[in-house]
Amino acid sequence: MAEDLQIIKGNKEEQYQNLLPQIKGLLEGEEDAIANMANVSAALKEQFGWLWVGFYLVKNGELVLGPFQGPVACTRIRKGRGVCGTAWAESRTLIVPDVEQFPGHIACSSLSRSEIVLPLLKGGEVIGVLDVDSTDLNTFDETDQQYLEAIVALL
Repeated sequence: MAEDLQIIKGNKEEQYQNLLPQIKGLLEGEEDAIANMANVSAALKEQFGWLWVGFYLVKNGELVLGPFQGPVACTRIRKGRGVCGTAWAESRTLIVPDVEQFPGHIACSSLSRSEIVLPLLKGGEVIGVLDVDSTDLNTFDETDQQYLEAIVALL
């Protein structure tokens, strides 16, 4: 297991290509999902410096805050509500270039300007989501989706 991350500069794809094998190393041999989500959150936050990176887990019919890095967050989100609840309900990745334009956006932080949310699937069922927020508009694109989906698949 790696103790430190090698953080690099470069374009987004180069950063992900450097980070992905390191995340695989962090997860290798560790079966605890919470520990793995905590390390993934920390690795992504450290590499990219986004405002908020974390997980919400499906518990008793709602998303409940899980491991994360960043400012305090909303604790519970209903299915179909906000970006996270919508990604859960639709079982698909959502990229939101401007959160102010997303109907029903939940403003856990007024600093959040753009967001990407990816479902965590187990046996075809959504068991949680990875939520990433940025202070800048239009931060996330298909490159983020491709690599973050690969990271989520490791979990």
